[in-house]
This record gives sequence, C-alpha cells and structure tokens, in this order.
Amino acid sequence: MAILTKPALRARILAARRALTEAERAAETRSLQTQTIELTAGAGTVAAYIPVGSEPGAAGGAVPLLDALTGVRILVPIARTGLPMHWAEYRPGELVAAPFGLREPPPPWLAPETVAEATVLLVPALAVDRDGNRLGRGAGFYDRALPLAAADARLVAVVRDDEVLDAVPAEPHDVPMTHALTPGRGLIRLGRGGGQDREGPGGAAGMTQPT
Repeated sequence: MAILTKPALRARILAARRALTEAERAAETRSLQTQTIELTAGAGTVAAYIPVGSEPGAAGGAVPLLDALTGVRILVPIARTGLPMHWAEYRPGELVAAPFGLREPPPPWLAPETVAEATVLLVPALAVDRDGNRLGRGAGFYDRALPLAAADARLVAVVRDDEVLDAVPAEPHDVPMTHALTPGRGLIRLGRGGGQDREGPGGAAGMTQPT
C-alpha cells in the first residue's frame, strides 16, 4: 500500500479527529491524563505543549494533561515565525493567546537550549510510525527544537490509537520519536524492535502487542 503524501495524510487525520464526539474526546483525554501522570512521575523536568483544537487532550480553556502533574517542572513551547522555538515554565491559569491559535505563558521566556533539561518530551503529532517517524503540522518548529534535546530523553509523540501507522513520509532531518503515547494502547516503544511491545509507566515491556 502506497504511503500518502504529507498533505493528504494530514487532511485525513484532521478530518477523523474533527469527527469525534465530545464523549469520545473526553474519554481519550481522561486516559491520556492518567498515563501522562504515570509517565512523568519523577521526571524532574518535562517538556510538553498546550493541546488545542482537535488535538488529543485538548479541553477548551483547561489543560488536563498538564494541570494534573505534580512534582515536576513543565516547559511549554513559544513559537514565533523565523525564530527557534523558545520555552517557558507552565503554571495553571497563566496562559495568554499566542500566534497560530495557540496559548502560552507570558514572559519571561527561556532559551531554545533549555529543552535539554527535560528527561521526557511530550511532542504534538498527527501520526507516528513504528520507526519513530513523526508527522507534524509542517511548520518545522519541532524539527529545529528536537536536536537540542538530551540524547537520553524520551521523545513521546501524543497521538490517537489509530494514528500509530506502519509508515509515514519522512525526511533525512527528522528526529525520530522513541515512543508514542495513545489513549487506548498506552505507551508504545518505537524504533528498532518498536511496535512489538506495549510499555508500562516504568518502561518495562508488557504483554500487549499493538495492532
């Protein structure tokens, strides 16, 4: 089966996300919230993002995936056209409107290199494949930010269950994800040998094989 082009794949996934009912969105958000708490326990610093629109975990004015986290420092991105992505520390209730329909903390902001302090990075994605190739929105902000992450950091694409694909279009400069986090299938290890095991919060392989 031929791999769809990036624009065609983006359009298909976005249409499927928009077709979800509110009840389905709420159930997926609750599951992702629980799994995010487990995944980031003891992580120290976590780089995450504010879900918007039809993204998994989006919930209007609330940020359930982040508001439930305790005991960790949370960094969220600051995106500006023509500039490398900066970061800011997330605090509930302090977000303001930002370009691209996003929300972000007000200044002061932190340097792009701050992302290297994170041991877990939750990365927005439209899809990810079993080799870790990630399909984003196409703006390129994460393509430039992810090479600055620590070499041993977990790079976790947050997607819906059916957005873990056999293959997505990839470019030589793409930084592969190490894991996918899904509402129903949990934390899936990607890359060499990936797609074979479902991991628990501590990273040990479980018995469920993703479909």
